[in-house]
Amino acid sequence: MMMLPVSRAADGNSVDLSNPIATFQVLGETEVSATDRTEYPAPATRLDRGSFRRLPRCGGAAIGMLFALALAGCDEKARSQSAAPPPLVTVAQPVKRTVTDWDEFTGRFEAIQEVQVRARVGGFVNSVDFKDGAIVRAGDLLYIIDPRPFEAVAVQAEGQLADARAKGELAKRDLERALKLVQTSAVSEQAVDQRRQALQAARAAETQAKGALKAAQLNLEFSHVVAPITGRVSRHLVTPGNLVQGSEGGETLLTSIVSLDPIYIYFDVDEATYQRNSRLWFEGQRPSSRDTPNSVQVTLTGETKPSHEGKMDFLDNRLDVSTATLRSRAIIPNKDLSILPGQFGRVRIIGTSPYEALLIPDAAVATDQSRKIVFVVKEDNTVEARPVVLGPLDEGLRVIREGLEAEDHVIVDGLQRARVGAKVTPKMAQAPTGDKTPAGDKAAGAKP
Repeated sequence: MMMLPVSRAADGNSVDLSNPIATFQVLGETEVSATDRTEYPAPATRLDRGSFRRLPRCGGAAIGMLFALALAGCDEKARSQSAAPPPLVTVAQPVKRTVTDWDEFTGRFEAIQEVQVRARVGGFVNSVDFKDGAIVRAGDLLYIIDPRPFEAVAVQAEGQLADARAKGELAKRDLERALKLVQTSAVSEQAVDQRRQALQAARAAETQAKGALKAAQLNLEFSHVVAPITGRVSRHLVTPGNLVQGSEGGETLLTSIVSLDPIYIYFDVDEATYQRNSRLWFEGQRPSSRDTPNSVQVTLTGETKPSHEGKMDFLDNRLDVSTATLRSRAIIPNKDLSILPGQFGRVRIIGTSPYEALLIPDAAVATDQSRKIVFVVKEDNTVEARPVVLGPLDEGLRVIREGLEAEDHVIVDGLQRARVGAKVTPKMAQAPTGDKTPAGDKAAGAKP
């Protein structure tokens, strides 16, 4: 039931409006009969200014206490925030060691020797004498083409040679007799000349017969197809019973062989790198790969570190006009025969002579628009953003060419908690590489 400020209750007793609880009880518990309501109607509810002054006294005090508690909580929160210590970050000094810059290029392996094995004589294939994909040695038998026709031709050539030799012997004896008879004028000079010419013709016929026999023997030899080089053979392209064509009708391709050890890797050097290397060569800071077999390292697909080493072998005599690159080649030992022609690889070639450099973890480098920066903790434990010039990666660490000193303390962990100009709590980390000593310790002569 609603509490209203009234002048008197329904039973005619007066009500103290300054006590809201009593007012509530009177209004809620007093029973008024229907006759009383008719004879003594309740006066109209009258609200005066004094009533409103008396009611809010208790409620205002409660509201004031709530505001005081809220303000006290805010003050306590502000005091706790202002008392928080500077954030903890991990710092380390740059590592100083001797490094060598390497230039990296993408290359493709190619065989030093590659042979397409074709039929040199025509005929029917009798047998295939190799296993597809196997390693073959020079001279190993690969195919046999029916040799019987060539054997017959060889025998015929041998008979013709024997006939030519017999005719030559006869012509020689006839000439010798004629020379004796001409001294006694038993024969004329013309007869002697005729017999001398017959001897020369017989010798020419003998030479011709020798050539025919040699050709027949070669054809007989070519009917046995052998591996011309050592390497890995491909699959057989012709099966027994098929007719193949020789050199006289377009040679039939039988299979192919590629050498594997050693193996070439070809790659293209961009013009800027070529110009820089040429300048270093003129300055005496780097040997030219044209005159010196500079070392190269090769990383195969799926590898994270170089697994093969080799030497530079060739530089082309001109740049490709369409790509502005110089075709280069290195020769790589392949003792385990694991590299196949056609594979890709990342080639690292020496770019500079060894030099001293500062290195930090690559994760410590941040990007600020177009520049690279690192966060350095100064002596007063405030953070400073230092622009740096980066070099290549060396054994997992980033070379810093400019922007750092050996004694600097670089934030390597907790970059998200560092703010430029704000204080931090630095925690010194171990050297980024376990067997390397920070450059600052070397410079300061620190003792363990």
